[in-house]
Amino acid sequence: MPRYRALFRTPEFTPLFLTGAAHTAAQTVAGLGLATLVFRATGSPFLAALALFGPSLAQLLGATTLLSAADRLPPRAAISGIALFFALGTAVLAIPALPTWAVFVILLAEGLAASLGGGVRYGLLNEILPREEYLLGRSVMNMATGAFQIGGFATGGLLVALLSPRGTVLAGAGLYLAAALTARLGLGSRPPRAAGRPSAAETWRTNGRLLSVPARRRAYLALWVPNGLIVGCESLFVPYAPERAGLLFACGALGMLAGDTAVGRFVPARLRDRIRFPLQALLAAPFLLFAFDPELPLALVLVTVSAVGYGASLLHQERLMTLVPENLSGHALGLHTSGMLALQGASASLAGTLAQYTSPRTGMVLLALASLTVTFLLARAEGRGAGSRERSAVEA
Repeated sequence: MPRYRALFRTPEFTPLFLTGAAHTAAQTVAGLGLATLVFRATGSPFLAALALFGPSLAQLLGATTLLSAADRLPPRAAISGIALFFALGTAVLAIPALPTWAVFVILLAEGLAASLGGGVRYGLLNEILPREEYLLGRSVMNMATGAFQIGGFATGGLLVALLSPRGTVLAGAGLYLAAALTARLGLGSRPPRAAGRPSAAETWRTNGRLLSVPARRRAYLALWVPNGLIVGCESLFVPYAPERAGLLFACGALGMLAGDTAVGRFVPARLRDRIRFPLQALLAAPFLLFAFDPELPLALVLVTVSAVGYGASLLHQERLMTLVPENLSGHALGLHTSGMLALQGASASLAGTLAQYTSPRTGMVLLALASLTVTFLLARAEGRGAGSRERSAVEA
C-alpha cells in the first residue's frame, strides 16, 4: 500500500502542497469575512452566498476561453502570479465603503484568474508524481484542503467575532501573499508543458475533444453536478445560522478530510469503482433531514457525515485519468476544476435565490434532492455504457 511519506520525499511536492494549503486557508478566511460583510450590509442571503462562492461562476468563462494557457505557461510563474493577484484583489475588497458592485467586479476578475489555477497546479502534480501515484497525491492535496478549511473557517469565524469582517478579509490577503512567496521560492523552474500560443480557439478545440467521448462526459458530469449542488447547500450556512456559520463550515471540512483520507489511503483498488456513486449519494442524503429544522448539534453531525461523500471525487478523478491521453492531462484536470467551481458558483446563486423566496433550510433540501437524482441517473448511465466502446475512450 502506498505511503504518504514517500510523496513528501519527492522533489517539489512539498512546496506545491504548502502553496495549495496556504491558498485554501486564504480562500476560507477571506470568503467568510466577505460573505459576512456583504450580508450585514445588504441583508440578502443571495448576495451573501454569491460573495462566498460567486467567483466560481467566472470559472465557466475561463474554462471556455483561457484554459489552453494552463499548459502553455511556466508553472512556477503562473502559480505564484495567480496567488499574488489574489492577494492584491482581496486587499482591495477590504477598503471601507467599497460599493457592492465593485466587490463583485473584483470577485469576477479573481474567478477568471483562478480558472487557470487548477490546470496549472494539478498538471504540475501530474508531472511531479508518476501516474500510478496521482490518486494518493491528489488525496493528500484534498486532505490539505479539508484540514486548512477547518482551520480557515474556524479562524475566520474567530476573527469575525473578535476583530471585524473587514480585518478578516485582510488576513486572507496576507495568506494569499504567503502562497505566492511559497510557490516562487519553493518550486523549480520548468518550461511550459505544451508549445504554441494559448487561444480561445485552442481551448474550445481541446474541450470538444475531451467531451466528445460519452465515458468522459459522464466522468465530468459526476465531478461537476452532484457536488456542485451540495456546495449550494453549504453556501446557505451564513443565512441559516449567521453566528455559527464558521462552525458548520469547519465540520464540513472535517468530514471531507475524513472521506479523502479513507478513500486515498485505505480503500482497495478492487472496490473503488463499486463505491463511486454510493459514496457520492452520501453527500446529499443528510441534507434531506434539514427539512425537520434540526437543532445545531444534529446539524453539525449531518454536515460532517455529508462531507465524507466528497471522497467520491477522488474516485471519479481516477476514472477520468484512465480515459484521458497523457498529453491532455493538464487541460483535462483544468477543465475538471473550472467546471466544478463554475457549477459550485451556479449552485450557490440558485441556493441564494431559493432561500430568498422560501428559506435557507428549504433551499438546502431542494438542492439535496436534485443532487441525489443526478447521482442516480449517472450511475444508471454508467452501467448501461460499460462495454467495448468505453475501452477505446482513451484513444479518442
